[in-house]
Amino acid sequence: MMASALSAIINQPHTAQRFKLHSPSSFTTLTFFKHKFKPSSPRPLHLITTSRTFSVSNKSEEPSLRHFIARASLTASQLQPHVVADTEVSSTGRIYHETYGCQMNVNDMEIVLSIMQNAGYNEIVTVPENAEIIFINTCAIRENAELKVWQRLNYFWFLKRNWKANVATGRSQSLRPPKVVVLGCMAERLKEKILDADKMVDVVCGPDAYRDLPRLLEEVEYGQKGINTLLSLEETYADINPVRVSKNSISAFVSIMRGCNNMCSFCIVPFTRGRERSRPVDSIVREVAELWKEGVKEVTLLGQNVNSYNDASVVEKEAESGSNWKLSEGFSSISKVRTTGLRFADLLDRLSLEFPEMRFRFTSPHPKDFPDELLYLMRERHNICKLIHLPAQSGSSKMIERMRRGYTREAYLSLVQKIRNIIPDVALSSDFICGFCGETEEDHSDTLSLVKEVGYDMAYMFAYSMREKTHAHRNYVNDVPEETKQRRLTELIETFRESTGKCYDEQVGTTQLVLVEGPNKRAPDTELIGKSDKGHRVLFVNLPISDREDVNTKRNPVVGDYVEVRITRSSRASLFGDALAITKLSSFYNNLEKEAVACSM
Repeated sequence: MMASALSAIINQPHTAQRFKLHSPSSFTTLTFFKHKFKPSSPRPLHLITTSRTFSVSNKSEEPSLRHFIARASLTASQLQPHVVADTEVSSTGRIYHETYGCQMNVNDMEIVLSIMQNAGYNEIVTVPENAEIIFINTCAIRENAELKVWQRLNYFWFLKRNWKANVATGRSQSLRPPKVVVLGCMAERLKEKILDADKMVDVVCGPDAYRDLPRLLEEVEYGQKGINTLLSLEETYADINPVRVSKNSISAFVSIMRGCNNMCSFCIVPFTRGRERSRPVDSIVREVAELWKEGVKEVTLLGQNVNSYNDASVVEKEAESGSNWKLSEGFSSISKVRTTGLRFADLLDRLSLEFPEMRFRFTSPHPKDFPDELLYLMRERHNICKLIHLPAQSGSSKMIERMRRGYTREAYLSLVQKIRNIIPDVALSSDFICGFCGETEEDHSDTLSLVKEVGYDMAYMFAYSMREKTHAHRNYVNDVPEETKQRRLTELIETFRESTGKCYDEQVGTTQLVLVEGPNKRAPDTELIGKSDKGHRVLFVNLPISDREDVNTKRNPVVGDYVEVRITRSSRASLFGDALAITKLSSFYNNLEKEAVACSM
């Protein structure tokens, strides 16, 4: 009975609606245990890039549900389970963790692991069946993310409720029933509702309360439910040294600010992440310095509105009366800045100077916070990647106003033109929402025409679904039929595909600096894969090539090398080329400048 129920769940279709990252997906609610659990919330959706990120070693190494179904058919004597002695595990318990959502959630989990490590929780396992504590870091931005979380909570509840039987039959090797801890935005949004879900969850902890986790887990030992979802005006975790989820990785995420003040009408982030607050510049520089020592070559700076960064901890002064905080021309903001300090351009200036061989990216920005000095700095510093995420959300000025974005279609296009005038070789990406409240076919056509006019390298596109607490939930009607939203989303994806191909095709014949990330999974023995400055995926044959720093040496590139690659063809989703030489970031761009000067003489 149990095996057949689990099998039914595994075999249900997976259709996610996130272009370029997942194939379309819809998840039904699980019913294989005592109750049918449904998130008590309207259908969500949001602009922030979201994805399911498993914080385990290799996905192929993790036992699947099919694995457990197969083992369930065996007798206990056939299984011969391995019994873990108490002495093999610290008394605090082993941790298993999963992360859903944006890069901020990945970074948050690294902060949580650091806090837990300092409290004596030193062992991390790669499967939930072996853990005494299960962390699930959640996302409340879109419906699919929440449904995945409820799906996993059902399974964790099964591990807890049937612990003795699972250990006896070899399904689990935990020393005691696991404590299930829900973290992040979904914890902040649903609070007690999660705790009340038939004892599925032991602790609920919001994004600003992670320091309280050891105490909350202690309360569970005494039969209490642990909950702390208080939002903070100061918490940035600036003094926490994150425990990196991806060991020996050449890229890392660094959170520089938390929260959001924009209050877009469709967005729940200000209610789950709180108000904006920025880390001091010095703390960010120290963290990046540690990453450099560990061999990291590329850092992505993170924030819900990353380019509104404002470190007023050292240089603090009152904002000038009537000042618009140097917003992009034609843009406005509901939120007013009261004290000013070091801005995002100041932070990038210092990081790019102190770490000249490290690449810097950033996400997710708001179009209003691109003053000219930031754009000129991006042009001048070769280690600040020439990829700008510029979320439009819609191409209709009417819809943009209803979304409370603070600009018009014309102002957005003017900013695009300015960016391309200052940084001619820039790549642009964007977010779009289909079927927002009151969207007409004319509004939808405006979005399609904007995509064609701008020509984005990448885009994240979603069908709108309303969230509780938002301005739209309080003031608008979700009046666009679901089938219309899906049809418009399909048309938007097709329009994007037509325009983005040109961005990739234009790279053919150029030489790109590629940071090697590892073997191509489709040809691991013969090909390497990496990303160019613009974020394009580049594949090339793994052969011995010369090293610009040692002309007498030829070797195969390795992970973390910068490689000059001559692009020979485009698939309109990836680039393919011939590796020319291993080099350094600064050397590559210095040589380009010398060649440009020689050509102009």
